[in-house]
Amino acid sequence: MTTIYLIRHGQAEGNLYRRCHSWHNGLLTLKGREQVKALEKRFEGTHFDAVYSSDLYRAMATAGAIYRPRGLTLRVDPNLREIGAGVWEDVPWGQLLHDHRESLTAFLTCNPSWEVEGGETFSRVRQRVQEAILRIADAHQGQTVAVVSHGCAIRMALSSWLGLELEEVHQLHLSNNTGVARLEIENGQVKVAYYNDDSHLVDPTLPKASIVYGILGIEKNALRFRPLLLPQEKEQYLSARQDGWQASHGTMDGFDGEKFLSVAQANSAYDKNCVLLALLGDTPVGVLQMDWLQDADQQAGRVPFFFMMPEFRSKGLGVQLLGHAVCTYRAMGRQTLRLRCAPENERAKQFYISHGFHKVGEEPGGIGHLDTMEKYIGLEL
Repeated sequence: MTTIYLIRHGQAEGNLYRRCHSWHNGLLTLKGREQVKALEKRFEGTHFDAVYSSDLYRAMATAGAIYRPRGLTLRVDPNLREIGAGVWEDVPWGQLLHDHRESLTAFLTCNPSWEVEGGETFSRVRQRVQEAILRIADAHQGQTVAVVSHGCAIRMALSSWLGLELEEVHQLHLSNNTGVARLEIENGQVKVAYYNDDSHLVDPTLPKASIVYGILGIEKNALRFRPLLLPQEKEQYLSARQDGWQASHGTMDGFDGEKFLSVAQANSAYDKNCVLLALLGDTPVGVLQMDWLQDADQQAGRVPFFFMMPEFRSKGLGVQLLGHAVCTYRAMGRQTLRLRCAPENERAKQFYISHGFHKVGEEPGGIGHLDTMEKYIGLEL
């Protein structure tokens, strides 16, 4: 008998930033790396003969908890990938909800009819992942193997082994990040001893829900973005700038709205997607401004303005603006994300630090100087 521990990757950027990351690559979050440490501790007394993962970064990084301590070689199999989402890749869930509500509902409820351009069907991913797992079991008869894959891929693979038809898959809990299923395989027959065991986590990433996020959860929390039209919407931009200045410095001394507006218009003229309005449904919640030219020679992406409207602060939404900047600049080949923070703005500073930023210098600005904060966004194991 072959024993396979089938494991979902740790929390990744797509989970945190609320974006459709199926085949799209992204890093583990700080929380995800802590989950991987807990996974390593869980299995520290378990013997493994081999470790496999999908070829996506978040799975390979998670697999490091098992293959590295044992000096094993990671075996990478693209057939263990998440379901392919085609033209939906790296699109914010809020945008998909706004543009494709019916299709997104079908996806979240695992409707077998779901299909998008360039993507896979649920039946295809189930067949692909099951066949990969059975091939691994056949190659390691009588041994113990770790296999790291993805939420939907694991759910689909387990479904028929648990006696569920495609139309019934929505009844099966989505595995939490680093959740473990134990499979016992002999003569091509698969017994699921247990699944979605995340007992090694003090703080599980998700409740044991039957739907991926739940359409209601996405509706309440997922943002979308559109270009902020300048100069037509300059009053909205200036109002955000004024509020941001006051919140950062506690005074309006030194505020130069025309200078800020001039820079924003120059960014917007270069590309309309440099200055964006973040929306929850149709309600504006923040502004994200990017400068695609500044610091480009240093392989850094610059964010001159990051703003959440007061009534939407401390609600867990700001990280999606950060995520949009990360994904935008990574697609351009940038290695770091850079922004400035008033040293007296403790609230903003703690937010940035909690999401992987650290101080790398100081720049003139504000009412004295501003701290230059930087975050690594490259993809390296």
